[in-house]
Amino acid sequence: MAMHNPIMNRIPTPALILGLAGLLPFAYGALSVLWPALGGLGQMWSINHSGRALLQIYGIVILCFMAGVIWGFAAKAEGQQATLFYALSVIPAIFVFLTAFAEPRASLVMLIAGFVALLAIDRSAARLGLAPGWWMRLRLMLTTVVVICLGIGVLV
Repeated sequence: MAMHNPIMNRIPTPALILGLAGLLPFAYGALSVLWPALGGLGQMWSINHSGRALLQIYGIVILCFMAGVIWGFAAKAEGQQATLFYALSVIPAIFVFLTAFAEPRASLVMLIAGFVALLAIDRSAARLGLAPGWWMRLRLMLTTVVVICLGIGVLV
C-alpha cells in the first residue's frame, strides 16, 4: 500500500494563488450575467467584454491553456502513452475553435463539456504518474468554479 505523503500532495502556494487568480475573469463574467450593470466595467475595453462574451472568450483561452498542460504530460510519457496524450492535447484546441463561432450560450455549453473532458484526461494522467500528486486537488477545485461560472452564463 502506497504511503500518503502530505508534503508531496500539498498544492504549491504559487500554483494555488495563480490558479485562484485565473478564476477572476470567470467570476466577473458570471457576476455581470447576474447583474448586467457590472458589465459596464468591461465596456471600458469593448462592448464584447461583459457577461456571456467574456465567459466565452476567456473560457476558450483557458481551455486551450489547459490543453497545453496535457502536452506536458505527454512529454513525460513514452511510446503509445505519449502518442495518446499528444493527440489528446491537440483535440481541445480544435474543439474550442468550433465554439468560437457558436452562439454564446451554445458555446458555453460546449466549453463546460470541454472542461469536464479535460478533467477526465487530467485524472488519467495523474493515475499514470504524469501529473504531480497535488494536481487533481487543484484541478477539481478550479474546474468546479469554472463550470459553475459558465453554467450561470448558460442558465441565466
